[in-house]
This record gives sequence, C-alpha cells and structure tokens, in this order.
Amino acid sequence: MSERAGHPRSGLGDAALLAELAGVFAASQARAAARRLARGPLRPGWSWRVELTAAAMRAILMRSKRRGVPWLRGAVAMQPAPRALLRRVRSEDVEAHGVRARWLVPVDAPQTERVLLYFHGGGFVMGSLESHADVMARLAVHAGARVLGVDYRLAPEHRFPAAHDDCLSATRWVYAQGFDPAHVALGGDSAGGNLAVATLCALRDAGERLPAAALLLCPWVDPLAAGGSMESNADADFGDRELLVAWANDYLLPGSPRDPRAFPIDAKLAGLPPLLVQVGGAELLRDQVLRFAESARDAGVELCLELAPDMFHDWQLQAQLLPEGARAITQAARWLAERL
Repeated sequence: MSERAGHPRSGLGDAALLAELAGVFAASQARAAARRLARGPLRPGWSWRVELTAAAMRAILMRSKRRGVPWLRGAVAMQPAPRALLRRVRSEDVEAHGVRARWLVPVDAPQTERVLLYFHGGGFVMGSLESHADVMARLAVHAGARVLGVDYRLAPEHRFPAAHDDCLSATRWVYAQGFDPAHVALGGDSAGGNLAVATLCALRDAGERLPAAALLLCPWVDPLAAGGSMESNADADFGDRELLVAWANDYLLPGSPRDPRAFPIDAKLAGLPPLLVQVGGAELLRDQVLRFAESARDAGVELCLELAPDMFHDWQLQAQLLPEGARAITQAARWLAERL
C-alpha cells in the first residue's frame, strides 16, 4: 500500500492489526469449512482453495464496513505480496505528468514497444502499485509488454474526477514519450476497469489517437447499481451493495448528476478499440458488466467476453493461489499480445 500523504493508515500498530487480521482469517476459515462440510461447496465449481480464499477476503471487507477505509488500507498493506513473477520484471518509478507511476518491464524483452497502462482496482478508495504488483508483472511477462502501473489519487481525500484526470494524464504522458498508440493498450480491474473505459472515451472525444485495445477485468461500470446479481450473488462475493455504495459515495459528489466518466454504463461507446472483458458468474457486478458488454457490441465495438461461471470478483488477483486466476491472466495477456 502506498504511504503517500492523504492515505491514512489504519490507526492501529502493526502488531495489533496483524493480530486482528489473524483472528478474522481464522474465524472465516472455520466458518467456511464447517458450512462446506455440512452443505457442500457454496458454488458448484468451487474447490476448497477457492472457497477458503473467498471466505477470507469477504471477512476482511465486511469487517471494514464498521472499521472504515483507513483500517482496510492497512489490512491490504499487511497482505504478503507474491514475488515469483516480480523476479521476471525490472521496475522503475516515474512521474507521469505529475502522477506517480511504475514501469514493469520483462527482463527477457527489455526493448519491447508494447505498452500496457494499468489502472488498479480498489473501489476508488484503496489499492496501489504494491497491491497489484503481481497481476501487472504477470501481464508484462505473458504479453511481452512493458506495463505502466498508475498510482492515481484515492477517495475520499480526492474525489471525482481526480482519479480519472490522473489516468488520462498518465496516458498522454506515455504518448509524449514517443510510444505509438498502435502498440499501447489500457487495462484495469474493478474501479480500474471503470477508469480505463473513461480514459478511452475522453481520448476519443478530444480527437486524440486511441490505444489499440483495452483489458477490462471485472469492470465496475455502474457504481450505484441495484438488484439482480447485486443481491443474488451477495453470499458468494467479497462484499455487498451497502459497502460498494459507501465507496462510490466517497468518490462521487453526493447528489451530483450521473457523469459517464464515473458511470461507463451510460457512456457512448462507439469508436472504441477492441475490448476484452472478463467477469465472474458469482460476483456482484455480473449483471452490469454483461449489460456493458451488450452495449459495446451494439455500438459496433469488437468485444471478447469471457464469463467464468463460478468465480467471484477480481479472482484474477488471486493468481498466486488459484489456478483459475492464473489462467485468466494468461488468457488476457495472450489476447493483448495479439493486438499489440
């Protein structure tokens, strides 16, 4: 987790936070194991590993509803970062038109002209270059591309459109470094997928050249969505609508009109480059992502939609633990390589 000014920590000492997290983790595993032994897997395709991973993540996020965003940021920062793929990339911190960013370049393809700008997820209130280092390294290695992770400003300290402005500025900075948009792609998970779509639309509307493609991993395209999968998948995914709406309200200006830069479900999508959209069948966002995909197709956008029937939100970020996550990232990277 980035420790920039304006990103408060949990308020607990490291030892106290670790002890609390250990208790949350142990209780979640015991409950999940007892429930599975009594009634079988929560979703038909869930292995023990998937079930226990989902239970642990859900327990942490649901506790954050009463502990708050600073506590959640501290909890995320305490999670051990996978290191295996990071040994296969070289990293360099840069300032991209005033936005903190980090290059991850495959050591076996140091001169590659392929570029992926990656916008991390985290509900606009958390996430960092550290929390998403593994997924960015995997994409860099498997796509043979240099990845620029963008450390955009977070809410509630920085409200809309701060994150959007940072992502757009970083994209223009990449162009200014001489990289050909024909070899550039945008990508992001969850809120980062939202920002990727908004950045594409902003470039198109400004008459600027568009990147060649975009990867949208479980994109959060309708932050205030209700009903459907927001209710039917609430038992299997990491949180609930109340939690997501709280994050959205931290980012948006309450009472302001819906702006397509924050609600890509409302955006005009015609003219966008090819999109790869991955979504889990067991996640809260499933219905809105499928509606977005349908809108993109109706607008004439080339679309590859990959629905993983039993997966929860952002399962790709668990690639170190889950074969399903590793496969999804590898497939996304191969799709990207074909278009760059």
